[in-house]
Amino acid sequence: MNSLTRRVRSERGAELIEFALVLPVLLMTFLGIVDFGFLFQRMEVVTNAAREGARIAVLPGYVQADVEARVQAYLAAGGVPTTSSPANPQVLVNMAFSIPMPAGTPAMSGKRVEVIYTYQYVLIGPIASWFSGSIASVPVRGVAIMRDELATAP
Repeated sequence: MNSLTRRVRSERGAELIEFALVLPVLLMTFLGIVDFGFLFQRMEVVTNAAREGARIAVLPGYVQADVEARVQAYLAAGGVPTTSSPANPQVLVNMAFSIPMPAGTPAMSGKRVEVIYTYQYVLIGPIASWFSGSIASVPVRGVAIMRDELATAP
């Protein structure tokens, strides 16, 4: 009778049960950190791609196709997966953008490049859909505006 009482009051295996209860929360936290890390990397690459596109756009002798090609090349080098149908990312180039200046100063001409990338959540999205969540994708925008460079005479 004494050994039965000791067995009932024993805490052997309690750590295993506690770990089984905490493990899903730890895994979701870890997967969320990884997924948001991927999202942050995509945000940085998209922002820098827009900046690279605007840098090419303001230089003399470049056309819109050159800007789009430079943005796509930067995204590919940054490891951002691209698709052609539907277009992801979208590259919007405004080659005649007016940059407002303070009062009394005429507006400057410039170029505006916007890159819109729809990031599909790899880990959290499918898990959230099990619980009627809608965190499947998020648009990441990178916008860069630069003033036109003027060619100098030799």
